[in-house]
Amino acid sequence: MRGLTGEGSAGNRGGTQAVITALAGFAALGLFASSCAAGGTGARDEGPAHTDSVAGAAASPTAAPSKTPDAVNAVRLVKDDPEVAPEVKRDLKPCVADEYPVDVSYGNLTGGSADDVVVNVLTCGDAVGVGSYVYREQDGSYKNVFKAEEPPVYAEIDRGDLVVTKQVYEKGDPVSSPSGENVITYRWASGRFAEEYRTHNDYGKVVGDSASPVPAS
Repeated sequence: MRGLTGEGSAGNRGGTQAVITALAGFAALGLFASSCAAGGTGARDEGPAHTDSVAGAAASPTAAPSKTPDAVNAVRLVKDDPEVAPEVKRDLKPCVADEYPVDVSYGNLTGGSADDVVVNVLTCGDAVGVGSYVYREQDGSYKNVFKAEEPPVYAEIDRGDLVVTKQVYEKGDPVSSPSGENVITYRWASGRFAEEYRTHNDYGKVVGDSASPVPAS
């Protein structure tokens, strides 16, 4: 009987422990579900805060870009400019119909409220630059703030700097084949363009027109 009673007690204890274990499992499951719910709410709570921070960053003031002007009449600008050499004005004629040999670029070089205008005057035949000019908008009109009239010359805008290329010829060089070039970078400072640095490039000489040797007989 003792053994039987013992087995019965052990069984009862085992059943009780099973019930306790099951209850503990349900409690843990409920706690886990509660934690997940809390975590989900936390993630949702963080959403608006993150959005607010991004919105705040987007609202930070930024530098306003310069206004790009309407297309200017570059030919009229050059011909009316007293700073331009008379020979450049005289030779500035249409190449075909009413097409003038001028290249025009717009960009912020001087930090003004409107983009500056860079005008290159070329020859019709071989497009050699004979004059490069920079015009700055002031009170509704354009003022000449830079000129280079030593041909061949060409001016460009490069990341806010003015870059002027002057080709170099040695004695005997044809117009189409200069020996090299000087590249000069200017930056606007204290109301004028000041030279920052310059580089010189020598062009390679390709021998392609020499006479072929006569084979020995």
